[in-house]
Amino acid sequence: MNPQAPALLPARILIIDDEPDLRTLYELTLLRQGYRVEAAGDLQQAREHLKAQRFDAVITDMRLPDGLGLELLRDLAAQHRSERCVVITAHGSAENAVEALKAGAFDYLTKPVDLKQFRSVVASAIQETTNLGVALPKGEARMAMTSPGKPADAATMLQKLVGESPVMRAVKSRIVKVAGSMAPVLIRGESGTGKELVARAVHGCSHRAASPFVAVNCSAIPENLLEAEFFGARKGAYTGAAQDRQGYFQAAKGGTLFLDEIGDLPLAMQSKLLRAIQERTVRSLGSPQEETVDVRIVSATHKDLAAGVEAGTFRQDLYYRLNVIEVVVPPLRERLDDLPALCNALLARICNESGLDMPELSPAVIAQLRSLPLNGNVRELENILHRAVALGEDSLLQVDAPPEEVVVVPENLQNFLDQQERSILTKVLQETGFNRTAAATRLGLSLRQIRYRIARLGITTPGHDDAAETLDDFA
Repeated sequence: MNPQAPALLPARILIIDDEPDLRTLYELTLLRQGYRVEAAGDLQQAREHLKAQRFDAVITDMRLPDGLGLELLRDLAAQHRSERCVVITAHGSAENAVEALKAGAFDYLTKPVDLKQFRSVVASAIQETTNLGVALPKGEARMAMTSPGKPADAATMLQKLVGESPVMRAVKSRIVKVAGSMAPVLIRGESGTGKELVARAVHGCSHRAASPFVAVNCSAIPENLLEAEFFGARKGAYTGAAQDRQGYFQAAKGGTLFLDEIGDLPLAMQSKLLRAIQERTVRSLGSPQEETVDVRIVSATHKDLAAGVEAGTFRQDLYYRLNVIEVVVPPLRERLDDLPALCNALLARICNESGLDMPELSPAVIAQLRSLPLNGNVRELENILHRAVALGEDSLLQVDAPPEEVVVVPENLQNFLDQQERSILTKVLQETGFNRTAAATRLGLSLRQIRYRIARLGITTPGHDDAAETLDDFA
């Protein structure tokens, strides 16, 4: 006879708050959900509860009579406890929220707490703890009061990031560490390094893996459509809006919203995005009310956002909000030992898609590839292999040497250089909203130097009387 299976018990939660009314409200809310709940009014009582037993989730106020809730987070981390911790902060205290996430909080809530959001965050924290495999008392099994769906296989997600060089192992380790939190992640790396693959791995290794992953290229959306694309729009909200439409935030509900090339977002939209992230609410165009959104933000950029903050092209508060946890993806030149594995993986996909037999990858071809600059990183490598497969005539892969750069000698060197300088200045001025100080900072010039160049090249900048400024002013 098989032994009787242990009975499933509801998840156990510890609530820590020094306000009796709020503590009671949280207790009743969770008891109605079927959880087992215990409560404490300060850190000392909380530590006594934690010493006596394990919990599936801990919910703590930031400020307590005998210290900060962050102290409890550090205690749990030092003891390698499995409980996921949700921190409750004062309304509008973005700094406290970011500090809590950096200290290891699973998520945070702001006062006054929205009970619907409260229940959702607690359920997610419990699901994450359950997925990690909590150490259970003998003869006792727990159940999360959610329907998590089929969790992703973290190992499978990480295998898509090809390579076992030390820098890639560090990236994968970082992904595993950050996946279990709600903290925003900023992925930095050159173009073509695979930042979206890293974002998908963060999502796939998290408790949100069964929910949507929505990828957005911020640089590809016309500025006049940004708000509707991000937050949605009601029928009739603008010309051509024939029906209600979801925004990216609504489409990613319960999952991850990946904002690629976040550095290209205009300042006006940065302000709206910041509010949506902080308040966790969005208002569709034409809608009279806001709606709560539950998404994790992962963003990526090849730009130096800190320099953008200095130049005035990127909001400092948004930068600190997005850059809670940073993942740096190395360029291909720093992981050349991964070339054989990368080539084999790319060739397998290319040949599978085109229905061709996979050619043999010789050491000579690998050596040839190692000698190339590969400034376009993995994307450039893939293009090279695409050409080699398409033009190959036998089973041995042949890679053509890159064509030599053709240098065009201009008829008038000064005119040519002026044209190049005018193009660069105009582009940077447009990107900085024709803010001369910001443009000068980006180009490493003084304000006087950029004004001189604008006058010499005859560039018109809105909001400035360029006609009144001549080269004589700089003599």
